Amino acid sequence: MSTELDWHKSSYSGSSGDNCVEVAVGSETVHVRDSKDTGIRPLAVSPTAWAAFTTQAATTTP
Repeated sequence: MSTELDWHKSSYSGSSGDNCVEVAVGSETVHVRDSKDTGIRPLAVSPTAWAAFTTQAATTTP
């Protein structure tokens, strides 16, 4: 079994290549990283915490 994660760039990331966030969904954890520095350990959160975060982010107006 492979432990390699399938990373996806956020649809909200800019097309210029800066300020990019990538997400990979594991079997029990959601991983989040900065695409400019993939060598740093990604943030790992539970699917419940990730769902709460994305719901809050979607309803917050900048």
